[in-house]
Amino acid sequence: MRFRGRAKAGSHRRGGGAPPQTVQAPAPAPEPAGPAPALVIDALGRKCPIPIILLAERIREIPVGEVVAVLADDVAARTDVPAWCRMKSQDFVREETLHHAQAPADAPPKGWAFHIRRMY
Repeated sequence: MRFRGRAKAGSHRRGGGAPPQTVQAPAPAPEPAGPAPALVIDALGRKCPIPIILLAERIREIPVGEVVAVLADDVAARTDVPAWCRMKSQDFVREETLHHAQAPADAPPKGWAFHIRRMY
């Protein structure tokens, strides 16, 4: 005769082996690192279109092939900077999320760092 109810605590239906172990999810991978920017433009707290204007004015300060980082917290910059790069034939390298130095991991971002390689 088979028992069809709930198993007693500590017993297992098959094999009587050890209870299943809890597996923790791996920590999120760090954002990709790349070359250090030759120039950092701090546009935090500035609204559209100021981050783009600053980028357009200052990208000529670095040699061709170098990277400039634009720091911005206006959400419009997330679409404006890559669009500007396409229109001006510059290389949009990556976007990094910026966090407050002592904020918990689930805190909202402080802004973004947009990395652009000067192509001409």
